[in-house]
Amino acid sequence: MKGHIQQRGKSSWRLKFDAGHDEKTGKRKTQFHTFRGTKRQAQVKLAELITSVAQAKYVEPHKITVAEWVRGRVDHWEAAGDISARTAERYRELAENQIVPHIGAKPLQKLRTIDIEEWHTTLRNSGRADGKGGLAPRTIGHAHRVLGKALRDAAKNELVIKNVVAGESAPKVDDEEMVIVRDVPAFIETMRGHRLFVPAMISLFTGMRIGEVLALRWGRVDLDRKVIEVREALEETKAHGVRFKAPKTRAGRRDITLPDVLTETLRDFRKQQLELRLKLGAGKLPENALLFAGVDGAMPSQKRCSKAWSDFSPEWGSTICATPTHPN
Repeated sequence: MKGHIQQRGKSSWRLKFDAGHDEKTGKRKTQFHTFRGTKRQAQVKLAELITSVAQAKYVEPHKITVAEWVRGRVDHWEAAGDISARTAERYRELAENQIVPHIGAKPLQKLRTIDIEEWHTTLRNSGRADGKGGLAPRTIGHAHRVLGKALRDAAKNELVIKNVVAGESAPKVDDEEMVIVRDVPAFIETMRGHRLFVPAMISLFTGMRIGEVLALRWGRVDLDRKVIEVREALEETKAHGVRFKAPKTRAGRRDITLPDVLTETLRDFRKQQLELRLKLGAGKLPENALLFAGVDGAMPSQKRCSKAWSDFSPEWGSTICATPTHPN
C-alpha cells in the first residue's frame, strides 16, 4: 500500500495514500490529508493512515457536525418505525436542549471521550434550558443514551472509528431521584379522592405505562374475571395530537390479572361514572368508552397527567386528565 508526502508550506504537508477499492466502481481510491508539523511527524501520520486502511479502521473525513447527525438519526428512526412519534418528540427535546447547545457544533469525527466527560459536567452545573442551574442525573442519562444511540449508528456506517460515548458512563441516578412506593397503604390514602387516584392505582398494581392506562376502554376491563386486556396505548405529540397505537411487540399485548383491591376500586369508579352520566342525561356507558375520557368525550391528555403527577398536590383539579374538546 503506497503513500506520498508533498510539502505545501513551511510546516504544512499534503499526504497522499491509497485508501482501498470503491465498493460501487471497484476502482482504487486515493485519499489526501493535510497535516501541519515537521516532516518526520508527517511521515508518522502517513504511516498511521496507511495502517488504518490495512486494518479496515480508516474512515473517510467529512464535515458533519454532532447536531446534524443526531437530528438526522432521530428523523430516520421515526420514519423507519424504530421509535414512536412520542419517543421521537422526546429525543428531539433532549437533542435541542441538552446536546446541540453544548457539543452540537463540534464535527462528529472530532468528538472525543473527554468531550463527553466535560459535557456531563456542564449539564450537571448549568445545563437547564432556562439557564437556572444544572440538570438531574436522570435527565443527563437520557441525553447520554440518545447521543450514544446516534454514535453507534455513525460507527456502524463507518463515519467514525468508534462510539466515544461508550467510553464514558452516564451519571449515576441518586436514590432520592428514584420514585419507589414503600408504604402502599399510606400511598393509597394519600391519593384517595384525587382525580389521579384510579390511574395511579392501575399503574401501581399492574405496572402499566401511563399511555396504556389512559388508552383503557371498559370493554377491555373484565371485573368478573378480574382481568385487564392491554391492546393499545395513547400517544400525545405536537405533530399528531392525541392518537392510539397498537403495541410494538407481542409482549406488549397482554392480559393482566387484577388484585381484589384494584377490582373494587374499578367497580366503584365505574359506578360513579354511571351515576354521573345518569344525572347529566348522557345515557349508558358505551362498551368502547375510555375509562378516563371526559363525560363529553374529551380525550385524556398524557402530558397533563404526567405534569399533574410530577406536581402532586392536594390542589389537583377534576379536569387534570382531560383535554378540552376544542382547545384554544
